[in-house]
Amino acid sequence: METLANINETNIKNVWAALENVKDPEIPVLTVVDMGIITDIKIETLNSRLQTCHVTMTPTFVGCPAIDVMKKSIYDEVKKLGFDTVEVKVDFETSWTSDRMSEEARMKLEKFGLAPPVHIHGELTEEQLNQVRCPHCGSTDTTLRSAFGSTLCRAIRFCFNCKQGFEQFKPV
Repeated sequence: METLANINETNIKNVWAALENVKDPEIPVLTVVDMGIITDIKIETLNSRLQTCHVTMTPTFVGCPAIDVMKKSIYDEVKKLGFDTVEVKVDFETSWTSDRMSEEARMKLEKFGLAPPVHIHGELTEEQLNQVRCPHCGSTDTTLRSAFGSTLCRAIRFCFNCKQGFEQFKPV
């Protein structure tokens, strides 16, 4: 006979797997799991039958226009698992950092044509900001053209080696 703890552990694994289907609406090659924005999952069981799934997400930027779209997508995907109630909480207290992104996410970004953010070790330095590798040719002979890209989380850069412009996911 399965214990409630084992059932909840299995359910949490199933929720993580379901969240692999929720894409970032601004960067559709990444999932919310790849991005590291899912910061907590809890299963609450009432009356030994009714289950509520609580998912906490920490957005990349407070003003991110994709928050509501991601929140609804998370809700819809987790609800498919059969929970009686699904609650998706947006946590603005915890600061998201680009270091939460998985290595797989960074590779996906590069294949998509976006330079991944550099890893931040301690404080972000000017040297780290200037060591951005071009996703087209791999050169680090690049420069910042605009700190403002097509979305809040992107900047526009130029590669002196292949002479192409590209976007970079900003390190935060």
